[in-house]
Amino acid sequence: MADRKTTGGHTAGRISGDVFILSGALRRLGLAVAAGALAMLAACAAPTQRGTGDLGVVIERAAGRVQVVETTGMTRLAIVEGLGDLSHASVVFSRDGRYAYVFGRDGGLSRVDLLTARVTHRVMQAGNSIGGAILQDGSVVAAQNYAPGGIRLFDAATLEPLADIPAIGADGRRSKVVGLADLPGRRLAASLFESGEIWIIDASDPRHPKSDRLPAGKQPYDALVTPDGRWYLAGLFGEDGLALVDLWADRPVARKVLSGYGRGEAALPVYKMPHLRGWAMAQGMAWLPAIGHHEVLIADTANGWKQAGSVPTAGQPVFVMARPDGRQVWVNFAYPDNGTVQVIDTATRKVVRTLQPCKGVLHMEFTPKGEAVWLSCRDDNRVEVYDTATFDRLATLPADNPSGIFFTVRAQRFGM
Repeated sequence: MADRKTTGGHTAGRISGDVFILSGALRRLGLAVAAGALAMLAACAAPTQRGTGDLGVVIERAAGRVQVVETTGMTRLAIVEGLGDLSHASVVFSRDGRYAYVFGRDGGLSRVDLLTARVTHRVMQAGNSIGGAILQDGSVVAAQNYAPGGIRLFDAATLEPLADIPAIGADGRRSKVVGLADLPGRRLAASLFESGEIWIIDASDPRHPKSDRLPAGKQPYDALVTPDGRWYLAGLFGEDGLALVDLWADRPVARKVLSGYGRGEAALPVYKMPHLRGWAMAQGMAWLPAIGHHEVLIADTANGWKQAGSVPTAGQPVFVMARPDGRQVWVNFAYPDNGTVQVIDTATRKVVRTLQPCKGVLHMEFTPKGEAVWLSCRDDNRVEVYDTATFDRLATLPADNPSGIFFTVRAQRFGM
């Protein structure tokens, strides 16, 4: 059909078609621009895609919150609030390193997503809690409690309660629970302070856990599991020495080691209990804080855990922590020496560096391969990062009364 002509010789049909084509193109362009804008908005709203291997948290105890940090660039990524009383908080991680389980002193248990920086689940599970553990397969989280004394098991994905284990010892008394640690075989180990017992708990059926109860000694106050999962070692506050359990034995028993340590010596006042979870295994030896003394003990694990030496220190050790390669042990101290950190060379068994990084060094944490160590400086409201080879300060991060520092590399280790 012929085009209809208008005055001036223009073709009306052609103009309409061109306008239609142009308007269609504009609509398509507009849709493309809108789609691009939506994609940009979605990208801005979504968390940055990244791994979790270099992530961690810093406890801000007074503010009831944690900082999410990364160790590669030594920066703070986010703050997560609303976690309750964190005056003695501790943290364990899901096996993929994405979720931090924060145990508050007020009995709160919070599951924090480190990638989205939000609390996904939170329960008030006790009146006074002191830490926890996560089973070998990552399926169950366990909380150890002071009040009421006992252990509670929770589903790691939902924090649904699974079991309640009252800490009632052979003497019939309810005890505070300390030293809770995960073991191979979906088991847990824990110490009962008042009743002087160590419990080995089979949690393979987490709704019906079973416990073996071992006499341990007077007032076990904290404990550790060796990296291979074989030995459980509990410090004794009420007597000299430690209680040791061989977890590979068919019938585990607790026996005393280093029982003569300190006998005949006048112990100093104890201003802060040593933390055994921070004890070190290095050079085939255990490096232990000497309660009430200014020294680090060395025990030979291949020779019945007998004392093989000691290293004099600047104060009463609190944490004695080995660099991942075992060449160095870093030590912080109780008041009044809590502004000092010392470094022991495990090859020579001598202090090779004394640092004064800040006031109130409460905790230390090594990066996954140990090239740096992070120190929490409670009284100076900051975190310091040091190079472990040169001892130079690498970074300073502001923090409100920081205490514990926990990195996701712990997810791959027993007892952490």
